[in-house]
Amino acid sequence: MIRAIVTDIEGTTSSLSFVKDVLFPYARARLPAFVAAQSQSPPVRAQLQAVADTVGRPLTDAEASEQLIRWIDEDRKITPLKALQGMIWEAGYRQGDFQGHVYEDAVRQLRAWKAQGIALYVFSSGSMHAQKLLFAHTAWGDLTPLFSGYFDTTIGSKRETGAYLRIAQTVGAPPAEILFLSDVREELDAARSVGMRTCWLVRDGTPPADPPHPVAGDFDAIALTP
Repeated sequence: MIRAIVTDIEGTTSSLSFVKDVLFPYARARLPAFVAAQSQSPPVRAQLQAVADTVGRPLTDAEASEQLIRWIDEDRKITPLKALQGMIWEAGYRQGDFQGHVYEDAVRQLRAWKAQGIALYVFSSGSMHAQKLLFAHTAWGDLTPLFSGYFDTTIGSKRETGAYLRIAQTVGAPPAEILFLSDVREELDAARSVGMRTCWLVRDGTPPADPPHPVAGDFDAIALTP
């Protein structure tokens, strides 16, 4: 029996293009000005220090901005970058510059699973703050009441086995009673290695001929029973 479902965002609940073509460019264009204007606020200062700690040397604010831009261009999953991106996106959501994209089939099934008493969680490389912002500002309204919790890279890499063990401990369910949804095989491999059920979302393109995980083209095709 599935007691909890943990879902990825990019390519799973939401379009890859929304993240790659809307959110990332938005934050990249505004990051230097944001750092310059907000560098003395404690939350921003803490993340700038985390940037310096990551590279292993002191950085000026301008150097930190340059490093963050490089990480964006390299598509790095680094915690202080994700935290600062989330702060910038918050202004964009509030100003109505964009809405969080969520597929209609994902919304429908998440609501159905919630009604069945299944606990829903998110695990994304984006910060927990950014995750909540996306689901709070969608064309379907505020979806955050559907979720019991959020996980980001502070719990571990999405390709790291230990992250899924820690998630199971936090959720409070045996791994075999947790279903993990993602569009990335390596993430699914890590989740399965600790005993979680898995489903590989392949929304575009053709799935492998002999997939190592159950495959679904959308949320309507996800099976909760073996």
